[in-house]
Amino acid sequence: MPANLQLRQLELLRHSFHAARVSHLLARLATRRFPDAPSLLRFHEALLFFRAFPPTPAVLHQTERLLQTFAARIAQLHAAGHDLSDLDTFEASGIAGTTMQDTLSFDVVRWLVRRLPRAAEIVWDDYEDERAMGLIWPLLMPLQAEDAWVEANIPWRKWLGAAHPASKPELRWLVEQIEKFPGSATDHSRTYDQLRLPIRWSLADHRYSRTLNWTTPRQIFYHREPLIPRNQVSLARELTQPPPRLHKLPRAAGERVMHRIREIMLVRYRELYGTTLGDPASVVRADLGRGVTIHLWNLPPDRRLPLRAYVAGFTLKNGVPINYIEAIGLCEWMEVGFNTFYTFRGGEVAWIFAQVLRCLCRLMRTTCISMYPYQLGDQNDEAIESGAYWFYRKLGFRPARKDLVKLVEQEERKIAANPTYRTSARTLRRLASAHLIYELPNTEAGAWDHFSTRNLGLAANHRMAREFRGDAASLRRVASGRLAKLLYVSPARWTPLERQALEDFATILVNVREITSWSTTEKQALVELIRAKSAPAEMRYLHLTQKHARLRKILLKLGS
Repeated sequence: MPANLQLRQLELLRHSFHAARVSHLLARLATRRFPDAPSLLRFHEALLFFRAFPPTPAVLHQTERLLQTFAARIAQLHAAGHDLSDLDTFEASGIAGTTMQDTLSFDVVRWLVRRLPRAAEIVWDDYEDERAMGLIWPLLMPLQAEDAWVEANIPWRKWLGAAHPASKPELRWLVEQIEKFPGSATDHSRTYDQLRLPIRWSLADHRYSRTLNWTTPRQIFYHREPLIPRNQVSLARELTQPPPRLHKLPRAAGERVMHRIREIMLVRYRELYGTTLGDPASVVRADLGRGVTIHLWNLPPDRRLPLRAYVAGFTLKNGVPINYIEAIGLCEWMEVGFNTFYTFRGGEVAWIFAQVLRCLCRLMRTTCISMYPYQLGDQNDEAIESGAYWFYRKLGFRPARKDLVKLVEQEERKIAANPTYRTSARTLRRLASAHLIYELPNTEAGAWDHFSTRNLGLAANHRMAREFRGDAASLRRVASGRLAKLLYVSPARWTPLERQALEDFATILVNVREITSWSTTEKQALVELIRAKSAPAEMRYLHLTQKHARLRKILLKLGS
């Protein structure tokens, strides 16, 4: 039987789980030498799926053995002169035996050169930004300004070669020198990121490749029956179940989780603020059955957002990473980002999404869930192609805009009348132009439909332009002074991060006159809330915003 036909049969079995047939096909395909990269990629994705959703122990062990052969299989294709570009796309990247190239942030590069000091290198053939080197090289190398500031045709690499010791790779030396600069970690990031260096790294047969980045949990869940489809998932039912238990991890275990998520994102050409900069001291884990484990964490005090509280995370299915998670909250409202990796989009996604929301609502205590337009398809072709909008709509989310309520109801009537009807990409983009909302019981309906922290920020900047001639320092100084006086506090004894939080809130509240009529208790509660923004536990800050009814009212008014 031709290999392509066997592959097709294996792919179809992902939904029927005839264990004996799966095992037989894996045994046959194990001896195949695939003729090109696309067919080898299909085999790889099927193996990863069955490693996450195995029907039997035999299939689990077969997939593990076969995945460990991929670096050699890639080497065979490369030696035969095959085109491997199909293995370096956004959906397919990260296979053992391949190489990757991207412009990484300082925090990711610093982590990479520490974990794998000789696996990464600067791709000089793809780099010509002399202006950036002219800004940074004089900070790193004695007398380099003598050349950089006045000469032409500067041998930048020769300077770098002369400066770094032969025993240390140039990228690691560069990172270590920038770390020695005065200033904060954020300052170091801004310095390095000006260079925008292209970095290439080899996956070889490292465990952090997408092929091998799985672990074996104590208990494997074997799928002996068909997977749970979306139409059998009730979000209302799942979210009214008893909340899941969230286990706080020791810091050392949290550090391992942070390394894991950076590996997961690196090999997929993805980087989120919270997956790069997560706080290892804040990691919690939930074991939810069916082989599903979810990890969540917050940001460290010096990397937090000015107003909202941030949670990031990922899900393991039988030890295989299958998605990443992002949630940003204020008061009882949170925006959620949920991305299931391409390989696993046929695997109980709706049920797992419901478990993610259960964990987030438990941790953050939020009751209004908002899906950001990008997640739905706004400026996101991947979400349009995958039908992301209908995934959330069919789980019970509603449009935040009234005109889109009418449009989505028209589309639903067309689908009901003709099951073969498909919403056009143009209509999906219109539908995705506003948030989708899901409100739990006892939530004020519609309160957060038009809220955005961007509105708060733009209003503060308009005020800065109008009243302070565009001078940010003057706005911060005057506003924080006024708010401190209203709250009867002297921030001189506060930490720098606490004073920063006071300034951030002051830029919003500087002209809010009703604060003068607040009770002493309400003012003290606002002081406690502001100082909690930089406290060790970020969730305490979020929970305090849920208790301050008058602050919530102001934020909703100004942000809507």
